[in-house]
Amino acid sequence: MSYNWQQADWPQFRYDLSGLEEIFLTFAEKTGEVAGLVKGLSPGAQIEAAVELMATEALKTSAIEGELLSRRDVLSSIRKNLGIEKEAQAGDKRAIGIATLMTDVRQSFAAPLSQEQLFEWHRMIMAGHRRIQPGQWRTHAEPMEVISGPIGHETVHFEAPPSSIVPREMARFISWFNDTSPDGSTPIKKAVVRSAVAHLYFESIHPFEDGNGRVGRALSEKALSQGLGRPALLSLSRAIEAKRNDYYDALQQAQQANEITPWITWFVAVALEAQTQAEEHINFTLQKTMLFDRFKDQLNERQMQILRRMLEEGPKGFEGGMSAKKYMSMTGTSKATATRDLQDLAEKGILVPTGGGRSTHYRIDLYHDELPG
Repeated sequence: MSYNWQQADWPQFRYDLSGLEEIFLTFAEKTGEVAGLVKGLSPGAQIEAAVELMATEALKTSAIEGELLSRRDVLSSIRKNLGIEKEAQAGDKRAIGIATLMTDVRQSFAAPLSQEQLFEWHRMIMAGHRRIQPGQWRTHAEPMEVISGPIGHETVHFEAPPSSIVPREMARFISWFNDTSPDGSTPIKKAVVRSAVAHLYFESIHPFEDGNGRVGRALSEKALSQGLGRPALLSLSRAIEAKRNDYYDALQQAQQANEITPWITWFVAVALEAQTQAEEHINFTLQKTMLFDRFKDQLNERQMQILRRMLEEGPKGFEGGMSAKKYMSMTGTSKATATRDLQDLAEKGILVPTGGGRSTHYRIDLYHDELPG
């Protein structure tokens, strides 16, 4: 089998965008709607919305690679990096590393891409991985293969260029990335198209021993942000992770030739889904801000603590809801106080009870038409 990088036209990617005008228009409209929603938030809520989207991206880009991290650890690390918190709660080096990557992608999006930046990103995500030598291109002589299946019966989905030519290939990739930027010599005008090509191009070289997916998705975000002229407010990895098998299938197909229209089509649809999810997230942040503004003088510190903690998990709150037992454990209070606090939150319409007696659980309700009282 001949892969894209082995063909005479590598890396002259070709694609036909004539059938995608409608989705490009929808993506642009959604991007504008999200920007408008963000402007309607208070400065503090704007920062919080960005932090939570960064945390989602960090968690999902890690989950795609089979790495499950604590949302609280990632959030705490991002907030520390942004100066919102003095000390991060995270003890997991992997959470600290991916949070640092998310922060850097956001803060340095406008800067030209460089080998040094890629090496630094790699060092960030390889924190806590002792078997990998971070911050350098791969050097091993054996083929770099993307495989699946049990040992002895593996299926090879893709074989990347040999390590010996990776430095040359990456020098050409970095030049291409900078030349196709909005200020480059040969700009790709549609940011989402450049984002799609950048991801495929980087993944096809597969320059690191490990961590290529996470760095590749960070590059996609950098390309989007450069095209927008501001940090992109979305999580590509959340949309990709929900369609992980389709993602790998689309990549595998695209790596067979350098005519990549199907890959562009697939990626743009995923980016649109990510932008739609971001719009939902901004609405969630707005509702959350309104909730705290309305009830800040009517709730005790225990109740505020629990609501903040539940809302860290997103619009649905805790998996399984909040119970008196969980409330007692998290606040260190008695069962009677926990029950009273929860009933008060339910009477105010903030929590909705399900079940009864000892099995009563509460879910959070931000999207009620009108709260009582």
